[in-house]
Amino acid sequence: QGLASQELLARSGITEARKRLGADPVQWLFRQTGQCWGHERYPGDQWQGLQVFAVDGALFRTQDTAELREHFGSGNTSTQRQTPFPMLRLVALMNVRSHTVVDAQISPYRRGEIPLATSFLSQLPDRSITLFDKGFWSADLLLTLATQGESRHWLIPERKNIKRETLAVYGKNDALVRMQVSPQARKKNPALPEYWDARQVSYQVKGGMKTVLTSLPVEQYSASDIAKLYQERWEIELGFRDIKSSMQQNAVTLRSKKVELVYQELWGLLLTYNIIRREAALAAIAFERSPSQIRFKPVCQYIAVQLIVMAGSNPLSGTGRRLSELRAGVGSLFLERRSRPTTPRTVKISKTRYPVDRNAAPLK
Repeated sequence: QGLASQELLARSGITEARKRLGADPVQWLFRQTGQCWGHERYPGDQWQGLQVFAVDGALFRTQDTAELREHFGSGNTSTQRQTPFPMLRLVALMNVRSHTVVDAQISPYRRGEIPLATSFLSQLPDRSITLFDKGFWSADLLLTLATQGESRHWLIPERKNIKRETLAVYGKNDALVRMQVSPQARKKNPALPEYWDARQVSYQVKGGMKTVLTSLPVEQYSASDIAKLYQERWEIELGFRDIKSSMQQNAVTLRSKKVELVYQELWGLLLTYNIIRREAALAAIAFERSPSQIRFKPVCQYIAVQLIVMAGSNPLSGTGRRLSELRAGVGSLFLERRSRPTTPRTVKISKTRYPVDRNAAPLK
């Protein structure tokens, strides 16, 4: 807008260029930069000497075409009916303190999160702690993580109705428990032991009790510190929100209509997210602040506008100076911590004003 000239390419030319490029180069570039930037160290990015990571998954909708539905599949429903949109699954490994996505796996909906997360184990450095959601409960995954490398620990919520035996009590709501490895897991991986031990920590939240299991030893890490650390797992959820909401401007679905271009679009979103996060992190360090204190959405919008302005600026030799000015501008977009309301929010139940056809035919 406002920059139209005879020198600009037609929009159709960009579309054809995307088709020629494909998804592989964008995926390769994301992985190369993510593995480099995701392991960069910043002041204060450690938790008691350990680098903090998180693993979680997210779902994305695609356009409803026969090709995409055939490849990506449909989400689960309570009946045999299909969801209105095809779905794909993203599982990501994130550096919690810098919010950089170190690695990711994209697959059709029907593939599980645990097999996708297994590929991240080699990316985790020594002296690190990885936070998991309860959907990643797997003795194979957790034991492999802890045994491959030095001081690589994990933290995950307990699984309901799991049988355990208390071996030792370290204090109130802090104990060592023993659990049995399922026969199915041992059949897939014969190297797994019959039993495995973990530390069990319980803490109170919103009037109830929450329990997490971890490999952190009691001699070095207190139960209260572990309970506080697990709250940081929510940072990866905020990263997914930034990608879905801030970068896509609340778009419900991805815009590409071809399988190859859907992969390319999502790898491009992850790559762009990392570029913005790293620029914000470097700006925060220059201002002696933490990377997590930068407001992502204003930074995303600010960088997008500045790049458009820089594209038409002269002379070209001033690009380095303009990039330095861009980082200075990013450094002014810090979060202002506000106190939370003392009373919980309440909402009214919203109902559609249109009748619901419960006997509608399933989607094909």
